[in-house]
Amino acid sequence: MNVDRREFIQLLSAAAAAGMALTSRLSGAAGDDPYDLPPFGNVSLLHFTDCHAQLMPVYFREPSFNIGIGDAFGNPPHRVGDHFLEHFGIPRGTREAYAYTCLDFESAAHKYGKVGGFAHLATLVKRIRASRPNSLLFDGGDTWQGSATSLWSQGQDMIGACKLLGVDMMTGHWEFTYGTDRVRQIIDTQLDPIEFLAQNVVLTEDASFDGKPAFDEDSAMVFKPYTLREVNGIKVGVIGQAFPYTTLANPRYMIEDWSFGIRDEQCQEMVDAVKDRGAQVVVLLSHNGMDVDLKMASRVTGIDVILGGHTHDGMPTPSIVTNPGGRTLVVNSGSNTKFLSVLDLEVGYDGPVDYRFRMLPIFSNLLPADAEMSAHIETVRAPYKDQLERVLATTESTLYRRGNFSGTFDQVIVDAMLEVRGADIAFSPGFRWGTSLLPGDSITSEYLMGQTAITYAKSTLNEMTGETIKLILEAIADNLFNPDPYYQMGGDMVRVGGLRYAIDPTAPIGSRLSDLEFQGKPLDAAKSYRVAGWASVNPQPDDLPDIWDVVSEYLIDQKAIREVVPNVPHIKGVTGNPGIYKI
Repeated sequence: MNVDRREFIQLLSAAAAAGMALTSRLSGAAGDDPYDLPPFGNVSLLHFTDCHAQLMPVYFREPSFNIGIGDAFGNPPHRVGDHFLEHFGIPRGTREAYAYTCLDFESAAHKYGKVGGFAHLATLVKRIRASRPNSLLFDGGDTWQGSATSLWSQGQDMIGACKLLGVDMMTGHWEFTYGTDRVRQIIDTQLDPIEFLAQNVVLTEDASFDGKPAFDEDSAMVFKPYTLREVNGIKVGVIGQAFPYTTLANPRYMIEDWSFGIRDEQCQEMVDAVKDRGAQVVVLLSHNGMDVDLKMASRVTGIDVILGGHTHDGMPTPSIVTNPGGRTLVVNSGSNTKFLSVLDLEVGYDGPVDYRFRMLPIFSNLLPADAEMSAHIETVRAPYKDQLERVLATTESTLYRRGNFSGTFDQVIVDAMLEVRGADIAFSPGFRWGTSLLPGDSITSEYLMGQTAITYAKSTLNEMTGETIKLILEAIADNLFNPDPYYQMGGDMVRVGGLRYAIDPTAPIGSRLSDLEFQGKPLDAAKSYRVAGWASVNPQPDDLPDIWDVVSEYLIDQKAIREVVPNVPHIKGVTGNPGIYKI
């Protein structure tokens, strides 16, 4: 069947309205090869994102809370557990259900094993590319941060791994927390042939006046905004979109010369530019987060595909977004090297006319480790072997981090700060990275660093009034639950120790939190409390302890982590929200 671009768009819309799952299932009959993916079309796009420097296979428990508010209610990615499976037509108890949800996590993990690992990803990439000549491999960012070896080598381990993997293009977020000089050094002298793309990062006015380095002095764009590649005779335009709130969510002082933003109008100019240069397919390589991508796709016309990251949500099918110029496929490829997205396009003279999509979970027990990548991983880990393998304690509970409000290892971190720092209340940032452990596993230094390895890890201790504490929590809650995704900066609710509260995500800013209690009594607005935290975006004295030292001391003293109950607030106003699964 031959269809033009307009007919293709109409078909996509009809498929979405009918709830058609435009993906094949991994849970077929015994003996089926889940990675047998027949080629299709003339342009193939491969995508992974948010690996957070996890070179080795890991366990990763998906969230039981991913609440959508306003227009996001019930829409991907704001579905968890059975709600997720029902939406995408995935049978419970399957390998695919294990990959995408938190359901039966312990038993499924024992049955299906670890996920990810660059050596296993490399095997799959080589296999897919063997049947798809000239396919493009995209890295969505958050690649150089998240592990001990990445922190200690300043991302060097991941640079080597990604070049060996054959990455063509990348954008960034946590990469920037190595600071201006290191980022520039990598991109200018070490990253080639990988192209780093980001149209939405520009020099500040002062930096521009001072003549600080930029890719384009006239526009003040710090990095190359887009690139064009010819794939099997088809021109593909790729535009980079780095995390737009980097200098708000992370320390501004590390990258004070650079200004970040969504910059819809500028992105539209880049889309028009690549089209003027003959692009038949326009791809936005984004680290916006999925909700922002969905809104951006409705406002910026001419983008055929958004390959998205930041939210860590693996989506089995693309979302289809209508805009004044047509429709856009929005893909989101999970985290921790857990998934590889494969988007095959049939492209005609005027653009895409058909597609096939598969999200492929990386099951390390189904994919042999690539020898070349394994050798690289062994080499970069060798100098740190003793440090990585140091056992701090064991766990009798499943330890995980992901979710809107807290996870079991988040609870361990706040408990450690309360005890070791002598605090009344403890705050831990709602980072979405951090892998999982099963009961009986050893808590090693490597695992702890996989939860805490950042360049600004000092543990702080400050006096705060009850009024200030509530104001902070309200501000963070608005970042998470503002109904306009352009006012969400990513991440989850701060994890809290020593304090109980209730929250109504549907309420307006300033009114979401209530019933704040300290030691069973209402939090006193006028009273001062000792509050411990870490990951402050402001510079901190060098003599403060790093958070991994605080938690190490706690774990060694505890010897074993037994039953852990996350301090989840009482949640109001969300009855029936499919972004909640109560275990």
